[in-house]
Amino acid sequence: MSAALSCDTVWTDARLVSMADPARPDAIVERAVIAARDGRIVHAGPAEAAPAFDAARTIDCAGRLVTPGLIDCHTHLVYGGSRAGEFEARLAGASYEAIARAGGGIVSTMRATRAASEADLVAASAPRLADMFANGVTTVEIKSGYGLELAAERTMLRAARALGEALGVSVATTFLGAHALPPEFAGRADAYIDEVVDTMLPALAAEGLVDAVDAFCEGIGFSPAQVERVFAAARALGLPVKLHAEQLSNLHGAALAARYGALSADHLEHLDHAGVAAMAASGTVATLLPGAYYFTRETELPPVAALRAAGVPIALATDCNPGTSPLTSLLLAMNMGATLFRLTVAECLAAVTVHAARALGRDDIGAVAPGKWADLAIWDVAQPAELVYRIGGRPLHARIWRGH
Repeated sequence: MSAALSCDTVWTDARLVSMADPARPDAIVERAVIAARDGRIVHAGPAEAAPAFDAARTIDCAGRLVTPGLIDCHTHLVYGGSRAGEFEARLAGASYEAIARAGGGIVSTMRATRAASEADLVAASAPRLADMFANGVTTVEIKSGYGLELAAERTMLRAARALGEALGVSVATTFLGAHALPPEFAGRADAYIDEVVDTMLPALAAEGLVDAVDAFCEGIGFSPAQVERVFAAARALGLPVKLHAEQLSNLHGAALAARYGALSADHLEHLDHAGVAAMAASGTVATLLPGAYYFTRETELPPVAALRAAGVPIALATDCNPGTSPLTSLLLAMNMGATLFRLTVAECLAAVTVHAARALGRDDIGAVAPGKWADLAIWDVAQPAELVYRIGGRPLHARIWRGH
């Protein structure tokens, strides 16, 4: 007779959507049992195939739906100030570009962020992160990019790491120094890129604050040539890259990102077929951000059908930021992905689990399977479609991070 499997926690009578089968991502395993030891999953499957367990505690899920903990793979969660006034200006007809060129937009948030301490940023950001928790999020990516100078970028990244340690969530930190041109470099974009690649990025990487490097490739951001300099510097430091690409126009940023093996290219409303093909060839994830599409009243849809046909993995994220997507609900982002972009329920679920994990370069999260972190969301719903169907509401019963 085999010995019982030692574990810390066993969850029984779960209706498990493991996301472990790419062919059937929303398949439900009835009466499933999940077991974890030291924060990692050691068993997940139907009760009739489960071994005996020697468990410190057993939790009855009472037939509730269980999914992997959700992953928000593109956020600007840490920032100072508010841009509600710019929202009001846009309601009166001002464009995002016009607001940015008049000194608003990212530069407005830059001023408030530079004036904030690390403690200030943590205190301001914690409620936003708590909202994400209530939507089942167990991993979140947080970008810098509102400091636009070494000291303030460092403070942002430290605040992001501090949030993860204090609140119990996995945080991936992304350096987005090439987000906007700060006023002190007006008219000298190439000189600012010098500062990004020669000073900021090496210093922050040496301090262990950078998991990936991002840039904003756009007419009001940085040119492909300038972005390529950032990517080359990241490659020299062994850091993966991602890119804000094709949001407002087509500068072929996604193809550039694909050439550098980018983890993801994000937004993509103006992506062309050549960009789709390049992403498919490189395995780059398409991270779609329906909150920004909705909030800025964009009319050009990302080419979902072309991405789907080419086999490009699609992720969804909140893009939580003060100017174009003040959204903290990943469940609402899923609903928007379905209603605005015509993603299926299965695609939406994969987009915030397995594909979102891939967009962060992580293979230890995103599915409920042995060896992965025991990050789970337990829901008071009967079917996966309810997670996508609802507009508002918080059907989360329990959020489990690393077994706790």
